[in-house]
Formats: sequence, C-alpha cells, structure tokens
Amino acid sequence: MKDKIQARLKEAMLAKDDFLKIVLSGLKSAILYEEVAKGKKEEGLSDEEVLAVIAREVKKRDDAIEIYASAGNKELEQKEMAEREVLAKFLPEKMSEEETIELIEATIISTGAESLKDIGRVIGAVKAEVGISADGALIAKLVKDKLSK
Repeated sequence: MKDKIQARLKEAMLAKDDFLKIVLSGLKSAILYEEVAKGKKEEGLSDEEVLAVIAREVKKRDDAIEIYASAGNKELEQKEMAEREVLAKFLPEKMSEEETIELIEATIISTGAESLKDIGRVIGAVKAEVGISADGALIAKLVKDKLSK
C-alpha cells in the first residue's frame, strides 16, 4: 500500500501537480508518524494499518468539511472535499447499508445476542469482520436499533 502511495506521489511530481503532491506528502507524513508512534519505523506498517491511517485522514477531512460548511467558508470546504476525494481513492469500497444490516443480523444470530447488554460483543464482532469497509458509527447505530427491538 505504501508503494502504491509512493508511486502516485511520483506521478504527481512528474506531472507537476502541486495539489496532489501536497496531499500525498501529507499522507506519507501521517503514515511515518504512525510508524514512529508504534515503534515500527524499520519494518513499517502493514497494509491494514496503512488503510487505518488513510481512513483516519479521510475522517479528519469529513470533520473539516462539516465545520467549514457550517461556517459558510466555501473555499476551504471545497479544498477539504478535494483532499478527501484523493485520499478516499486508496480505501476499499464501503459496504452498503443493506450489506451492513445483513452482516449485523447474521452476527446477532451467531453470537446469540438478545438485548442491548450484548451490544459491545456484536459491534466488536462486526468491526472485526468488516475492518474499515463499513462506517463504525453506522454499525453502532444499526446494532443498537436491532438489539433494542
């Protein structure tokens, strides 16, 4: 995954695409920071860990977009949206809400969950299954809805 990001950065440099170069350099910096924080500077992060960093960076852009939109700052909102779009291309497709519901229902059955007291166990099992392919907040909301019935 890091090689893919590096190759894309090289393409941006050759094309003299300053915007893309800045976004990808920032992403590489975030990955390096995570490697240092986890003590993995020498061996590097796994692809899964790199994807988690990218997902976190996308979430930061989502939060900034919301803040700039509520403040009425269209210019910065558009900039953040463009950065988010670049970063999101490195992430796997998100599961649809229908697919997420199906997985939650299957997990509730397989874990024997019956009430809200089992919510943590179900959410944990679903997140372990999907990784970053589904939104954690959506998973929590859907599990809560299913178990509160």
